[in-house]
Amino acid sequence: MILYNLTCSRGHEFEGWFRDGAAYDHQAATGDLACPVCSDNAVRKAVMAPSLVSKRESSGHVAAELREMLSSLRDHVEASSENVGDRFPEEARRMHYGEAEERAIYGEASADEAEALRDEGVDVVSIPWLSRRDS
Repeated sequence: MILYNLTCSRGHEFEGWFRDGAAYDHQAATGDLACPVCSDNAVRKAVMAPSLVSKRESSGHVAAELREMLSSLRDHVEASSENVGDRFPEEARRMHYGEAEERAIYGEASADEAEALRDEGVDVVSIPWLSRRDS
């Protein structure tokens, strides 16, 4: 996939994703491109500065961003849910069958336990849980 900065004849700037350069060329030649602001079909590539990021920098940045998102997710779950620890499968079932008050919970379950809960219709999400760096 390739991202182009585009502009219409009225000066509106926007982005477009294309499979490759040939896909852009074909769509531009057939008039299939349109400005999302004014629907003008006179669309051309805008001047772009190349992004010069090495694969190592790019993958490191992505990994750091992913760690940050997972850390934020953990903070949110811990702040808004009850930790039931290894009782998670039992407590999730109790809530599902109306034997316990419904509430947001989190805890531990093996892959097999989580799959068994899903098979029973219990809404379960597995989240990669990062270790705390400050502990």
